[in-house]
This record gives sequence, structure tokens and C-alpha cells, in this order.
Amino acid sequence: MSEVKIFDTTLRDGSQSENISFSLQDKLRITAKLDEFGVHYIEGGWPGSNPKDAYYFSEVKKLNLKNARIVAFGSTRKFKNKVGDDPNIQALVEAETPTVAIFGKSWILHVEKALKVSPEDNLEIVYDSVRYLKDKGREVIFDAEHFFDGFKDSEEYALKVIRTAEEAGADCIVLCDTNGGTLPHEVGNIVRKVKRGISTPLGIHAHNDSGVAVANSIMAVLEGCTHVQGTFNGYGERCGNADLCSVIPNLQLKLGIKCVPNENLKKLTHLSRFISEVANLSHQFNVPYVGQSAFAHKGGVHVNAVLKSTRTYEHIDPEMVGNIRRVLISDLSGKSNIQYRAEEFGIDLEKHRDKVPQIVNKLKELEHEGYQFESAESSFELLIKEIVKEYREFFELQGFRVLVEKERDGEVRSEATIRLKVNNETEHSASEGNGPVNALDRALRKALLSFYPELKNLRLSDYKVRVLDGPRGTGAKVRVLIESVSDVGVIRTVGVSENIIEASWEAIIDSVKFYLMKKYDKREGARNGK
Repeated sequence: MSEVKIFDTTLRDGSQSENISFSLQDKLRITAKLDEFGVHYIEGGWPGSNPKDAYYFSEVKKLNLKNARIVAFGSTRKFKNKVGDDPNIQALVEAETPTVAIFGKSWILHVEKALKVSPEDNLEIVYDSVRYLKDKGREVIFDAEHFFDGFKDSEEYALKVIRTAEEAGADCIVLCDTNGGTLPHEVGNIVRKVKRGISTPLGIHAHNDSGVAVANSIMAVLEGCTHVQGTFNGYGERCGNADLCSVIPNLQLKLGIKCVPNENLKKLTHLSRFISEVANLSHQFNVPYVGQSAFAHKGGVHVNAVLKSTRTYEHIDPEMVGNIRRVLISDLSGKSNIQYRAEEFGIDLEKHRDKVPQIVNKLKELEHEGYQFESAESSFELLIKEIVKEYREFFELQGFRVLVEKERDGEVRSEATIRLKVNNETEHSASEGNGPVNALDRALRKALLSFYPELKNLRLSDYKVRVLDGPRGTGAKVRVLIESVSDVGVIRTVGVSENIIEASWEAIIDSVKFYLMKKYDKREGARNGK
């Protein structure tokens, strides 16, 4: 199996996304995870640009890294500076990383318009910078900035720049599609031509402005590049960089080109989601390989086929990249969807074949009303168990009342009272809260805790409201999705109504019912020796 080196720039290029700001601790946590995954290079930042990046290179030495080489990033020297006196070059040396990556201009337009130096002066800048860092004992990666645009503008000059870096001793020359405007067939043709005249190992650095950064990276490897730069989750300036979450499995699983140890590929989905959590960003649900929907099946025809052979609608086994197969429940669902999900819940529908049409029809009826079970699996499991009579009632609502009062001084008070029947006893309870939903939730718990003290382990962790028919304004129907955490796992429930309190109540009550069902199912199982 041939091999490429993976160069991760999530902490440098990825942090240039407008919605990302990594703290020092964030960067160190991600560094440790990237090293564990098996990437070869981790570009930690630009030590000459800000104190945080300089401090990172000091702190990262304390990590016991086993696989990756830490890389400091910077530019070639400024025209007016001697290389030994250039602050940026000195910052790279002082970072004391085994590898440095420096970028230099390879597009004549930038040389003349941005740097405002002669083409010959730029070549001297590139040579001096690479040679100086090599003399300091560093592995030097030269990023030929805007190489593809430069090559299309002046093939001769773009090649002169990278030949100069080669003559100065660069260990790897990276061809950068900095503006992200080059298409795969162009990348293939240009890399092929470059390969004929350069003996130094070549790399690719692709941006995604044309939506083809991953394709460009793969094309470059097929034409001879042995070093691939990118970011996890495709983070980066403007439209982002080549997404290593797609690059790595495409190369390793589809083309047999090794990127990381085979056993580590199963950590890919976890790593992707870990980085999005640290970045405080929602994980994209529809991205290839690692997205929540990457192996999700909704249409009944699809599900029926997947149950017979997963290859019918899946290009790889999701477990190969640490993901899972998901069968979604919606008004497109057929019997196959229902049976698949029931099996996941441990419900044997073979014993209740006559109930399956009822479940399907009830599901479609509820979805027509605005319910959505794809993110509310707990409510759906309750629905099935209630229809097949595998659920017992733990309490019965007699009624509730919610009051919201605004005082003259501006203070808002919310209070809820509730009546329940539990074990043939009627229980009254009242509670205040920081809002009507919170007050109702607290009153419910207060009423139930003496009967079910384990409810103290159930905690609401997320609450979302979605307006379903916006043109009706404040009279619109709303869908409430609630996520709760507990000692039986994460519980996701849904409620729908024109009244937001009623919709919230439905979702809250489902979460409590589901939790008690799981706790008592577990106890019954233990008593029966299961």
C-alpha cells in the first residue's frame, strides 16, 4: 500500500473561520486527539502573529506526542530585512518545532502588486528563507501560495519559484490553490507537469471556494503528491479547506493509499465531532462519512433494501469510520422502517404483526399534525410500546394550571399547580419557576418524587421550539423538542400544539414516562434474571 503524509492545519488555517476562536486549552486538547488519531503533522499556528500562538509552542512541548510532528507556520522574510534579522523568521526558530512551514509568492501578480518587488527579488527571498531555516536544522515545508493561479498566469515563473525552494533544500513543496478556484482536471494536468521537473516530494493545499477541495486533493495524490494538507470538518477561511474527514477515507478505503493506521479510521467520526464540540459549533449532519445523516435511511423502499443487503444503499460499512446506520421514522416510513427501529428498541414486532399497520398509520397521522420523530426517538419508542401494550401507566394527569404574572416593578413570576393520580392516590403540587415551562416541570417532579425518587437523576439538557406555520403569527402551531440526560442515557422527546405550554408539557411528560419505563424495565429484567 502506498502512503501519503497527512498535514493538519485545523489549528491554524481552520481557526481563520469567521466563527471559530480556539483558546490555548482548546488547541492543546485538539493536538492530543490529532496525535492519537495518527496524523503526521499538526500545524499549531503562526508564532510571529500573536502571543497565544507563541505560547502554544511553549506549552505543546509538555504533551507526550507519539505520532505527529508539530509545525510552526510563517512567511518568507520581508524584502527589506536580512533573513537573520527578520522577526517572522526568528519567531519560527524560537518556536523550536522540528518542522516549519513557510509560504512564499508563486504568482507573478502577487509579486508585483502585493509585495511590490521584482520577480528576481522574490526568488531571492524564497531562497534565503528556506536555506536559513534548513541551516538551523529544521525540516522545511515550502507552501507555494497561489501556485495554480500563478501557473496558469505564468507557467515559467511559477516553476522558477518552486525550483528555487528545491535548490535551497526544501523537504516538501506544497502546491496551494489559495483562492480555491481551480478544478480537478486542471489540478491533475498541472501536478503532472510539475512532477516532471521537480524531484522534491510534492504536496497539495486546497481551498473549497469552488466546492471541489476534496476532489482536488485526491486528484493531486493520483498524479504524484505524497503530502496532503487540510482541516477536520473542512474549517477554514471563506468556504474552508479540504475536509480531511473525506480526504482520508477516500484515499485509504477507496484507493488503498494509507493515511493513518487502519485501526484508527474507526475513530474518525468521534474525532470530527470532538473538534466541532471544542470549536463550539454544531456538527454538520449531512457531511460524508462522519455526518449524522451519512448512513441514515428514510424512504421505505430504501430501508427495505438495506435490511436485505446494506450494500444496496451504502457505499461502505459505517463502522469502518466509526459511524452508525440510522433508520429514520417519518411519514415516508413503511413497515420496514418500523420493524428496524422496533428491533433497535428491543421490541419483537413478530409477536404483534397485527399492530404494525396501526403503528404506521398513527405515525403518518402524527407527522401530518407536525410531530417529528427523527430527533425524538424516545417519544417514538413510547408510541410503539403503548400500541403493543408493553407500557404501563405510572401516573395519570388530572389537570394543571399555569400562571404568569408581571409586577409593576417589572418582575415576572411564573407558577404552576398540578393534580396527578399515582397508585390510586391524588397528589397536588405547586411550584414557581423562571418561566412557565420550568414551573410546570418543577411542579410535576415535586408531585412524583415521593413515589419515584429516582427522578432526581433526570435533568433537562436542551429545549428547542420550532414554529410550524409561520403565517399564523402568534397563533401558529409549534413543535417542542426536549433532550434530557439521565442514568439510563439521553432521552429525546417531542410535543406539538398551538399552545406552547401544551406542546412543552407533551415533551416533558414523554421524557418522564420514558425514564420511568426504562428504570422499571431494568428492574423487572433483573428480577427475572435477564
